[in-house]
Amino acid sequence: MKLPTPDVWPLARTGQRLLLKAKRRETTVDGHRMVFLERGKAKSGAPTLVLLHGFASMKENWAFWMQQLPSHWHLLVPDLPGLGESQYRPDANYGYESQAERLGQWLAGYHSNPLHIAGSSMGGAIAALLAHQLKVPPRTLTLLNSAGIPERPGMANTTPARPTTDSVLIPQDWAGVYRMFNSVGNGKPTLPGIAMTGLLGPDLMKRRHSLQHIFNDMVADPMAPTRYLGNQTPPLQVQWGDRDTITPTRCVDWFKTATPQADIHVFRGVGHLPMLENPRRSAAVLSGFIERHNS
Repeated sequence: MKLPTPDVWPLARTGQRLLLKAKRRETTVDGHRMVFLERGKAKSGAPTLVLLHGFASMKENWAFWMQQLPSHWHLLVPDLPGLGESQYRPDANYGYESQAERLGQWLAGYHSNPLHIAGSSMGGAIAALLAHQLKVPPRTLTLLNSAGIPERPGMANTTPARPTTDSVLIPQDWAGVYRMFNSVGNGKPTLPGIAMTGLLGPDLMKRRHSLQHIFNDMVADPMAPTRYLGNQTPPLQVQWGDRDTITPTRCVDWFKTATPQADIHVFRGVGHLPMLENPRRSAAVLSGFIERHNS
């Protein structure tokens, strides 16, 4: 008889939130119950920073950054609709455009404060659209190993990728979960990868069908950010890991042509998630960028 694998993630998530001194909030956007973390309050002149996680991920991916970022900043860290603790709806569309529109509705009440947006992977693609859709643009936009970026200049109008059921980002079993966590790092097995497999595996495997739905909607319009990023982009920072096997480092070359004023940082020995793999350095780079553009 096979015993069920205990899901300890909800308890760990609560403990992490308490350590971060963040509040768990709920709101409704486009028919979705959306859960987000809020640390601090909006204050005149102080940055409000929105952090958008990637595919098959959750708001807790930003925990290391939340520990490093200045304590007087106002942080808003959502579980994107369909992921984490936020509601998934089988009848909804989760493409980049739809997700950016939802977040724009949510952020409408925060435009009086200096707003900054950062996104990782899928969250980067959504952040790129969101920054251009808001009535009042953010002061800065930061993209970390963003999805939706061509691997070389001139590739923006490529044929959309076909939905696939064997993506490394949609684990079907324990081996798939382990492979996923080591793929989004620097490609090598790590102790954190093993630990995350045990911690998040049960939750991820329960989400196979919803993850496939979200993935299919993403790849239906995979290069959407390239329709927005350009001369009208707010001050842009790009952070990338040079060991990324999901969004290769050569994607950075596209920014050099499309957004030549971008502040670009490529971290050696880092994979797909700079905010987890090198949180101190990547948070410091972001902090300096925001402070320069906040006033």
